[in-house]
Amino acid sequence: MSQTKTAVIAPSASRQRWNATDLGLIAVFAAIVAGAALVPGIPLAVGVPITLQTLAVMLTGMVLGPARAFAAVGLYTLLGLAGLPIFSGGRSGLGILAGPSAGYILGFTLAATVVGFLSVQVLRRTRKLRALWFFAAAMATSIVCIHSLGVAGIVLNTGATFQQAFLADLAFYPGDILKNILAALIAVSLHRAFPDILVRRAARS
Repeated sequence: MSQTKTAVIAPSASRQRWNATDLGLIAVFAAIVAGAALVPGIPLAVGVPITLQTLAVMLTGMVLGPARAFAAVGLYTLLGLAGLPIFSGGRSGLGILAGPSAGYILGFTLAATVVGFLSVQVLRRTRKLRALWFFAAAMATSIVCIHSLGVAGIVLNTGATFQQAFLADLAFYPGDILKNILAALIAVSLHRAFPDILVRRAARS
């Protein structure tokens, strides 16, 4: 009888649950992403402005890891689609999914999750050149998760050809390089100052 109880209790005892700190971090970083979207951007001809959002999204993933980053950026996206004016330019609502920004916005949650996973691997495997590895993870994630979906959104919602959308998307790369460098440096500094944010979670998992 006692063995049965142990077998039932053990999995739940080892399961990690979010605590108040986790929920607070999710809320804070969702607000950071929203704040970055409200900073006036640089308008482009394609109808998608250059904003600080990718910096905030990548920083969220690097600091919180995949699960909490997914929750934070997903919360931001859901609130924006529900009607809060927290997308770039103060836009909101489901209508955003019919515009040229749709792919980029939908790519944010995926990107935060992927770069969060990669950041955990960096923290597990190396203590050297972490800023460089974070930057590499952010750039790879940006290209695969944000730019690819962004190009697809432009093609689907504007009628542009793939070549036109791809060339329009290239305008975002110089800014993304700078923002990912900054996000990587900030993330490394935060992990040094607050090692409990992600390092111990990575080690336990």
